[in-house]
Amino acid sequence: MPLFPLNTVLFPGGLLSLRIFEPRYLDLVRECSRNDSGFGVCLILAGRESGEPATPAAVGTVARIEDFYSLPDGLLGIRARGGRRFRAGATRVRDNGLVHGQVRWWPDEPAVALPPEYSLLALILERLLEQVGGEHAQAGRRRFDDASWVGFRLAELLPVQPAERQHWLQLTDPLQRLDGLMRCIPRFQAA
Repeated sequence: MPLFPLNTVLFPGGLLSLRIFEPRYLDLVRECSRNDSGFGVCLILAGRESGEPATPAAVGTVARIEDFYSLPDGLLGIRARGGRRFRAGATRVRDNGLVHGQVRWWPDEPAVALPPEYSLLALILERLLEQVGGEHAQAGRRRFDDASWVGFRLAELLPVQPAERQHWLQLTDPLQRLDGLMRCIPRFQAA
């Protein structure tokens, strides 16, 4: 699978808008469109988003392109949605600088209803989504009862370091993720 190392973490169900300008990523978009396939989004562990190939985290999320558009500067813009998580094993860099990895799918999380002790997180998420808007702000009430969905959405929105987001992405138990989110909420409360 082609990998797109970024300074961000994509969660299942999350949306990602990208500005595509490097030839290797134009090739990636072309390949994904031609094969009706996705590409892997991985947090950068070392390096930068542009220039020499960066070192990606092993665990990432497959992204499927939903929309293409021209940006005001004439560059290609894409909107992609996060799908399943994966672990990339062996990676290689193609001649064009695009990193490819052999991936194994990360286990799907069990469907878990949001336990009452985490209801504060659903309330915080609802308030954040009211402020930022977007597609997730229109989610039905039942989504706020889904432990994985609440955890993934909060992990996207809270102002934390990418390494912390990566940790939450790698957890396979939604209740562990919610527990970590509960522990970090006091950091954001007004003094």
